[in-house]
Amino acid sequence: MSYETIIVERDGPLMTITLNRPERLNAMPPQMADEIGAAFYDLGDARAVLITGAGKGFCSGADLAARGEGSALQAKGGSHRALQNHYNPAISQVLRAPVPVICAVNGPAAGVGCSLALAGDFVLAGKSAYFLQAFVNIGLVPDGGSTWLLARSIGRARANRMMMLGEKIGAEQAESWGLIYKAVDDDALLAEARALAEKLANGPTLALATMKRNIATAMDGTLPEVFLAEAEGQRLAGASADAMEGGMAFLQKRKAEFKGR
Repeated sequence: MSYETIIVERDGPLMTITLNRPERLNAMPPQMADEIGAAFYDLGDARAVLITGAGKGFCSGADLAARGEGSALQAKGGSHRALQNHYNPAISQVLRAPVPVICAVNGPAAGVGCSLALAGDFVLAGKSAYFLQAFVNIGLVPDGGSTWLLARSIGRARANRMMMLGEKIGAEQAESWGLIYKAVDDDALLAEARALAEKLANGPTLALATMKRNIATAMDGTLPEVFLAEAEGQRLAGASADAMEGGMAFLQKRKAEFKGR
């Protein structure tokens, strides 16, 4: 598939998605959301996905005015339709991806760009990057799953600060809050993110996918549901070639070479 607003690159088991509207700080029109969803739908042999932004920003938020889509502030129901038909499906694809997703945040991650970043399993951010939900300043509400992601990541009080006060949260503060995995020097961001992504891409893919599902169950489910999910996940992972390789590597005192099977 060809893409107009993102760049998709494959390097062995790693797929990299670069948001590619640098002149707009990668503001996300509905088309970009659709293309992100399509890229995740077409993972192929990818065993991990790295998402970043071209230029000086990760994503400055939604851009409903692009290509005649119509402004959310002007078109009645435009924002609702765009969320239901474009943005929410894209974020859902990222959250439900059967492989680890690593987001490398450079510059602003605002609005739905913040949602996209936080949908990653691991979020690294350059120290000049920041996370922002400024909807309160224009009388709107955070969307794209941000309410769910923020409340579960940093708790109610800090989610209130970000959403109701529109506070800008820098990368180092985001790390101290537990909002992201790691804040790194700007010039080291892509190298560190790629190294992590490659490590995960070469890991036991079925086990990692099962961990993602079990964590999602733990966030919303009961302890008995988690017990059941873990037991079933262990049964499936235990039957994989990677589990056999891991066991043999342990006995032979060598590094396991996982194949994602």
